[in-house]
Amino acid sequence: MHVDRRKFLRRSLCAALGGASLYSALGNLRLVAAAANAHRYAFSDYKALVCVFLYGGNDSFNTIVPISGQARIDYESSRSDLALAAGTLAAVTPATGGGPSNYGLHPAMPELAGLFNTGKAAIVANVGSLLYPITQAQYQNDGVPTPPQLFSHDDQSSQWQTSRPDDASANGWGGRIADLLYTANAGQIPMSITLAGSDLFQRGAIVNPYAMSPSGVTRLSYQDDGDECWISNSCADFGAANMAANAAAFNALIASGTQAHVLERAFADAANRSIANYRIIDSALGDPPTWTTPFPDIDLSNQLQMVARLIGARGALGMSRQVFFVSAGNYDTHSDQSSNQQDNLSQLSQALKAFYDATVQLGIADSVTAFTASDFGRSLAVNSSGTDHGWGGHHFVVGGGVNGQRFYGTMPSLARYDDDNPGSNPDDTGYGQIIPTLAVDQYAATLARWFGVDGSGIADVFPNLGRFGSADLGFMG
Repeated sequence: MHVDRRKFLRRSLCAALGGASLYSALGNLRLVAAAANAHRYAFSDYKALVCVFLYGGNDSFNTIVPISGQARIDYESSRSDLALAAGTLAAVTPATGGGPSNYGLHPAMPELAGLFNTGKAAIVANVGSLLYPITQAQYQNDGVPTPPQLFSHDDQSSQWQTSRPDDASANGWGGRIADLLYTANAGQIPMSITLAGSDLFQRGAIVNPYAMSPSGVTRLSYQDDGDECWISNSCADFGAANMAANAAAFNALIASGTQAHVLERAFADAANRSIANYRIIDSALGDPPTWTTPFPDIDLSNQLQMVARLIGARGALGMSRQVFFVSAGNYDTHSDQSSNQQDNLSQLSQALKAFYDATVQLGIADSVTAFTASDFGRSLAVNSSGTDHGWGGHHFVVGGGVNGQRFYGTMPSLARYDDDNPGSNPDDTGYGQIIPTLAVDQYAATLARWFGVDGSGIADVFPNLGRFGSADLGFMG
């Protein structure tokens, strides 16, 4: 694919220099230089990444639960009244050599268990925000730097979405990937689309994510005595001259080349992009298909249904690579965890199954990968009827391109920590939080490599990756 290098650099440099910190500017400039000189990506296939962010911090240890053995004994001791009965768990059966065979999923997740057992989902164990690999002794003795503000919702969700605990101003890793690859798309709409409002994961220096609602595109409008005049349509349909006049005035304000001030030009540019994107996407979407597996009428499922519709329109939109963001909340289960998690995980399981089935129906299952992320795992120790903020946690990766029916990484000890014997649980910080053994960088880089980012691009997007043992965890084909 031909790239006008001068235009690319001019656009990219202006965008990158808008960063909020020295690292952001220099780091983005490095990505710009890489993309302009060495990484003129072009793809003959299609791939999509779908980040499913669980805001609040999902309790992984009641999501993926031991059924038997010493792990079960330890789990029951640590979790006491929150422990799930072994006989109620949704059984998962790893492939030969695919990890422990004595775990099941929360009873509310039979759909996701089915995806795992048929090789369409994998479990990535004990992932978290890290600056360096760290042991219990190093943590307790401050021997290795740790991410700032550990166990804070805002900080940890930001660090998950950027993979950069050492830079609070860094763009998201999804956004950095899009900055590197966006020229591979022939279409005009952004590579990144969010169905869950603004997010840090997709924030880039070059690619601005496009926000949609689960019901479709959001159009600019005027309100006047209850009537609406859509900017993108003819006001004559509304039979109100004042509405037409308002629209004409607004269109004059955003007309190209008429703004004197840089902020006015920026506003006009954003408004015109929004209108253009609306027209393109609205035209391409058409009517929703009849899905073989109906999407439940719940928020997360509705978000994923719109992602499926957008993927179905990929040809009309001219897209070969897309990055999507969806989310669910209410995972901060300090109390009433049993009831809240039942609802949360049921919705997650049903939504991911319907979405996977939709990609099968669209004939694109091998090219679409959904993956979970969350602020953090929760504490192993119980707090009355809930759990407190933790650190490491387990995650699901779903899609036809996943090396599924396997656990990746190491399941941590679930033993109750004893202050007099730190070895009672070497994975515990000493305060009930489990120390991650895989970094977000490794999880993200594995997805990025499958997505088409080559080795040098991986190094640009994830500059800290070399600190960790494996740059590719192997869960993608």
